[in-house]
Amino acid sequence: MAMPSNPLQVSSMITPTAMKRTQTREVSSNEQVQDLRQSIVETPGTFQYTCFHLEHNGERINDFVELSEVKSLQAGSELTLLEDPYTEKEARMHVTRVRELIGAVGDRSDHLQGICAGLSLHDNIIVASDGQTTPHTNGNAKSSILADYDIEAPSALQTILPPPQENFPKTLKSLTVSPWNPPPYHLRQKGHLLYLQVTTNEGEQHQITSTVGGFFVNKSSNNKFDPSPRPAPKNHCAHSLLSLLSLISPSFETAFVSLQDINNKKDLLTTFPFSNSLPANPWLVPSLSSTINQHFPDPTRSQEAYLLGGADGMESLRDWNEEFQTTRELPRESVPERMFRERLTSKLFADFNEAAARGAVLVARGEVPPLNPTEAADAQIFVYNNIFFSLGADGVQIFANEGGDEAARVAVGKDVMGVRTVNQLDIPGLFTAGTVVVDYLGKRIVGQSIVPGIFKQREPGEHQIDYGAVEGIDVVTENEAFVPVFEKLSKALHVKKHAVWDKEGKKHDLEGSVQTKGLLGTDGRKYVLDLFRTTPLDVVWSEEVASSAGVEHDDYPHRMAILRQELIESYWRTKMQQFVRETLERRKSENQKDSNLDSPDQTINGDSSLVKNGAPKEENNTIEQERVDLSDFNLALNSDVCSGQIPPTNEDKEDYARDEADVRAVCDYLRSKIIPELIQDLYEGDVGFPMDGRSLSQLLHKRGVNVKYLGKIAQLAKEKGRRLDVVAEIASQEMVTRAFKHISNRYLRRIPVVLATSCISHLLNCLLGTQVNARPQPQVDDEMKSIYGASLSFEKVDPKSLRLEIEREVQTRYRYVLPSEWQSSIKHMQVLREICLKQGLQMEAKEFLFNKDETVAVNDHSSSSNGTSTTNGIPHEDSKKKKKKHIERTPSPALNSDDSAHLTFSPDDILNIIPIVKDAAPRSALAEEALEAGRLSLAQNQRQLGQELILESLSLHEQIYGILHPEVAKVYHQLSMLYYQTDEKDAAVELARKAVIVTERTLGVDSHDAILAYLNLSLFEHATNNTEKALKYVRHALDLWKIVYGTNHPDTITTMNNAAVMLQNLKLYADSRKWFEHSLTICESMYGRQSVNTATILFQLAQALALDHDPKGAVARMREAYNIFHAELGATDRNTKEAESWLEQLTQNAVSIAKHAKDVQNRRFRRVQLTPRVTLGTRPQPQVGQSADIAATRPDARSIGLDSRSIDELLKFIEGGETGSPQSKKKRTPTRNPKLRHARQTSLSQQKKENQSSL
Repeated sequence: MAMPSNPLQVSSMITPTAMKRTQTREVSSNEQVQDLRQSIVETPGTFQYTCFHLEHNGERINDFVELSEVKSLQAGSELTLLEDPYTEKEARMHVTRVRELIGAVGDRSDHLQGICAGLSLHDNIIVASDGQTTPHTNGNAKSSILADYDIEAPSALQTILPPPQENFPKTLKSLTVSPWNPPPYHLRQKGHLLYLQVTTNEGEQHQITSTVGGFFVNKSSNNKFDPSPRPAPKNHCAHSLLSLLSLISPSFETAFVSLQDINNKKDLLTTFPFSNSLPANPWLVPSLSSTINQHFPDPTRSQEAYLLGGADGMESLRDWNEEFQTTRELPRESVPERMFRERLTSKLFADFNEAAARGAVLVARGEVPPLNPTEAADAQIFVYNNIFFSLGADGVQIFANEGGDEAARVAVGKDVMGVRTVNQLDIPGLFTAGTVVVDYLGKRIVGQSIVPGIFKQREPGEHQIDYGAVEGIDVVTENEAFVPVFEKLSKALHVKKHAVWDKEGKKHDLEGSVQTKGLLGTDGRKYVLDLFRTTPLDVVWSEEVASSAGVEHDDYPHRMAILRQELIESYWRTKMQQFVRETLERRKSENQKDSNLDSPDQTINGDSSLVKNGAPKEENNTIEQERVDLSDFNLALNSDVCSGQIPPTNEDKEDYARDEADVRAVCDYLRSKIIPELIQDLYEGDVGFPMDGRSLSQLLHKRGVNVKYLGKIAQLAKEKGRRLDVVAEIASQEMVTRAFKHISNRYLRRIPVVLATSCISHLLNCLLGTQVNARPQPQVDDEMKSIYGASLSFEKVDPKSLRLEIEREVQTRYRYVLPSEWQSSIKHMQVLREICLKQGLQMEAKEFLFNKDETVAVNDHSSSSNGTSTTNGIPHEDSKKKKKKHIERTPSPALNSDDSAHLTFSPDDILNIIPIVKDAAPRSALAEEALEAGRLSLAQNQRQLGQELILESLSLHEQIYGILHPEVAKVYHQLSMLYYQTDEKDAAVELARKAVIVTERTLGVDSHDAILAYLNLSLFEHATNNTEKALKYVRHALDLWKIVYGTNHPDTITTMNNAAVMLQNLKLYADSRKWFEHSLTICESMYGRQSVNTATILFQLAQALALDHDPKGAVARMREAYNIFHAELGATDRNTKEAESWLEQLTQNAVSIAKHAKDVQNRRFRRVQLTPRVTLGTRPQPQVGQSADIAATRPDARSIGLDSRSIDELLKFIEGGETGSPQSKKKRTPTRNPKLRHARQTSLSQQKKENQSSL
């Protein structure tokens, strides 16, 4: 790994025709000139330049080389910016850029990027919550932002909505392409490129000519064409259109500066454009009356296609396949070559994914004509934007024996995963087609780059495929040219070379599955296709579902249930470790035999024998262990086991039986080890709990567990008791929402696009709105129905039939029987969110009515609106009697209709449907290698080298992926944790803030990753003494948690403890004890009253009560903690002894305080400053599925879980005495708080482990 490059100070001399000025910027020598150009375009003061080049010492610099390759360039060098003549394309790009800068770009209706795409709420949290920390009127203490927070109240939906958009200064009335455009032939010869029309705020209209030299105001009008320059004094001209606008409009400059000032108040990351990833689309968006969703007139909106793609649109057409393969063939020997190659690869995949997703949406909407219109609808193929599209359905009966359409749908999803795996392996000489899978309106559409030769009609007797199965498995072909590359692929995937037989019984020895195909393209490249069977079938699962069919479950929908690649890798590592241990043990036993035989010689040799067999023996064993030859270890699986192959000979049958035994061993490994260990880790708290369906799926996939095992996960979690109720609940919810997705897709697939919202809203009413209306009727536009003449099967669905269908789906797909009361016990808002995320729905933000009580509250709200207060943004009665919440809700349009019955959802509630995209883009190996090298260096105490490598990794991530990318968000988070652990807390805060914004914009404002990012940012802010800001982040994270999961998630115990610590730091002891009490309530409900975890929180609560001057309560809680420690750990355990010591001291001082209560009340306390040494510690929130130990690693060896001050110090403070600095007092060994030294017993809050080693 190369060392990080030294930064260069480079001065850019801006030398346009009218001015000269110098800007200095710091760049890295391994950056490309193109990066420097881009920074100039985006920097205020130079963003008016788009068409220019850079020179150094009078020589033009190539834009596509690294700065290190520029001759004589060194620190302090000066680069000169010179304006270039425009081309038509550059002029159009310049106009587009200027429109963006001046705010002239109106709202867009984009099928791919939905409403509020790429939203971030980070900046709004601080602004919205400013001023909430106000002084009390009766003292100098502050009330925190958490003072009025009700942990049990539901969260307001406004938590995940952007605030109303402010009115931006208007720089121009309009900037459009002129009706006189394009220039006539004779004027093109004179350099005319475009004609524009500008209307200023003063009401003046100007016609502008764009030429190769720049822009000028011409003599044309609406009725007269004369593109020549105006005479003086109105003969304004400039190289940049932005400069010209300043000359022709007196108010433009002022308005433009005001617009920039508003934009500069925002964090740059919140407005930075996406380049290498798709933005996250929120499931809940502002209503149509919001300023964000208002539709404004924009004459240029329909002209953007021309500005971006030219008159014929050919500029946007690309040969995707040639670009993919040319990029793959780039050199990769040196680090700069690898960086350039991976950067180009990342950008290319991003462009292709976006183009393919747009094309897939058009195909699903019927906007693209098929190439084979005479075929059945499922068999039709399409080409759009040089991308080949087909449907994920069995239109040509390839999967007839595997499950038909269901098998085909699963196969294309597995195929894109296989392509991603092969792309990540990056095997030289083996090529893949660009592949994207898009789910939209119930259809699954596959987009692929067109492989040259795939449509070629071959000679009679030749097959379309050169390696593997041609038509099903009846015809199999071989080609020796594919053996070397397929051999490398099979070795990397742990696939065994095995025999298959065609329909004639001919034997073929293939590298890889028979379904994996090789195609020799007309460009001479070897392509691998159909990678949906890179791993074997889950044989045991297939047998189980076959044997249970007809009893209480239906037949499983398909025979494509394969094992995950993560499971194969885990099994391979386990067997490899077993091989190493056995080898070492065999060597050890052989060495012992040799030593016994050679004992007489060793006695004669005397001291020399000690060198061989004495003290250095451990060192010799270490050397031997390092030299274990793994070439003798071989684990490969037959990926075609139990897939219809019938060996003809006894020898083949024996080989086949051995292969089947190997596959069954992996299946047994999954069931007997992986799944039970996962459940046990969750039970013991060794990993973070999932928050929603997505985080649970990621946790399962990371362990190599398929989602089809959700039923088994739920069943095992239930058997573990209430501690895993959360896991069972989320697993059941995930099964229900996935079943609903499959059911709705079946209805959506065959209906017109304009009726999709009617179908979805009716199905949602049948699932979630039955308490409001037990017999919901579909709301269908009769006119649209008559136009299409469609037969709408969804109209026959009612709540009972949908419930039965969901139960049947869950039983069939997950082998799990839902409880009879499942529909009444589901969490409506959380289920709605999961359905929206799975199907790409964007719902209008309103308080949806899910039960009759809420309906009454809406109708009676006007009569009960007086005397209400607000908790968490939700109005409710402020009465001393038992409160009944009257929630103010925006009624659904259905409430105002003529229907007598209310409905929870209407078609108008669904404002947009966006595609769900699955791509095959690989990760950057170079950036990950640098990050891993940095971690290893830090682990070896090479701090300086480790930090340099980590910074290099960060630079590589940003350069390869761009700033807005999920992988960059991950590295921001990881680096912030590393900096926090090395006590560089300011850097940790900055990186954690970036992690929050990038996570929100790429993964969603309410994703589980965003919650964890906010919690860690709050921890780092607290560490830098910004506790009030930290509490704002904590509050927002808790609000998100309520939307994602609901209240009382187990991992909120850590968050509540951290909040309590922060409140103590602000001397808000009364508020602090409330949060410890909340934490105790959840802990008791999860672990029981007599658990060690509960005792630990009781211990913390006792201290908090002491700080809040409640000596009786402190003694009572400490006594409870002592009793539990004594019962669970024994009288000799250190925790028990410490609790006993604290209890004695607190009891004595409680008696003393009671005697002096009157004096205490009349005396003003001199309070101490609580330093981090004497307060309860905070702790990073672990990632979902992450080990608690990893999340808790700190560089210091002290415990961060409990108070570390002595009893005397704490009690002196409670009594009102002074507590000086510890250094100023006589040294005394403090009585430590109890720390749990058993990891299994401290898993709950993850704040009690002692002596954690640094990374």
